[in-house]
Amino acid sequence: MTYYDVFNGDADGICALHQLRLAQPLESTLITGVKRDIQLLQQIHAKTGDDITVLDISLDKNRQPLENLLDQNIQIHYYDHHFAGAIPNHPNLFAHINTDADMCTSLLVNQTLDSAYLPWAVTAAFGDNLFDSAKQAAQPLHLNSQQLQALEHLGTLINYNGYGTTLDDLYFHPAELYRAIAGFEDPFDFIAQSPAYQTLAQGYQQDMDRAQAIPISEQTEHTAIFILPDEAWTRRVSGVYGNLLARKHPDRAHALITQLNNGLSRISVRAPLLRKSGADTLCMQFPTGGGRKAAAGINALPEHLLPVFTQKFQQQYQQ
Repeated sequence: MTYYDVFNGDADGICALHQLRLAQPLESTLITGVKRDIQLLQQIHAKTGDDITVLDISLDKNRQPLENLLDQNIQIHYYDHHFAGAIPNHPNLFAHINTDADMCTSLLVNQTLDSAYLPWAVTAAFGDNLFDSAKQAAQPLHLNSQQLQALEHLGTLINYNGYGTTLDDLYFHPAELYRAIAGFEDPFDFIAQSPAYQTLAQGYQQDMDRAQAIPISEQTEHTAIFILPDEAWTRRVSGVYGNLLARKHPDRAHALITQLNNGLSRISVRAPLLRKSGADTLCMQFPTGGGRKAAAGINALPEHLLPVFTQKFQQQYQQ
């Protein structure tokens, strides 16, 4: 029997898996990638009797391989908060899916584990830019402001490491970062002792300093668009910078557009934090688009569709 852990390479996916494996230690095959590499179930070549845990990737984007695996008499435990569409009614599927805009996968896992490893769920919620949810979830921990800020920064750094067009853009392969985290039950110990934390903290600060020097390309009363050059640092920082902009301007929607060398554009969209909705439905109108209500993206938008996207983005959030 083989166990597979399939997880998004961002803070939510990594922290969700970390909580589960702290509670239920086992040796598994890890399947992950950059944050936007979400069609992961097609990479699995499982056999009858194997067991698969899926964390923080859209069921809708993995529907066909999911159904194929279920029909092979493989048990699948699925935790997610992205758009799922119709959830298959199958005895081998154990689905924990909640697409509420204030929910993330790590908070779902935290619920099933009765808050056994709550600091890691809080870390993930911060990483997913769910600051209100993170602070609310953290209340039983009675953390001081400095401790809360430390978990916020940790979640941001883990999330930052997941962004990139390819694994070469990242400081750590997400599976490698998960393994670095796996030895720490307490996130504060990871912060204090792990060389990986220091590497990410330094890289993040350098990239954010450069990002904040980029001017707004196009602006309306309720939207702002930024055009980023196609460089490794912009590919790394686009998501976390979008999160920062959303927090600084909670009544404004943001689109960060990285114009790739192949004539395509990679887009990160953040809905206004004061009304976290519409990002997923906007991006799903375009090829390779998807995400959740508050934060979504398009992996590879053809150049001729860029004006169409700009128009629809501004219309979506015109008031």
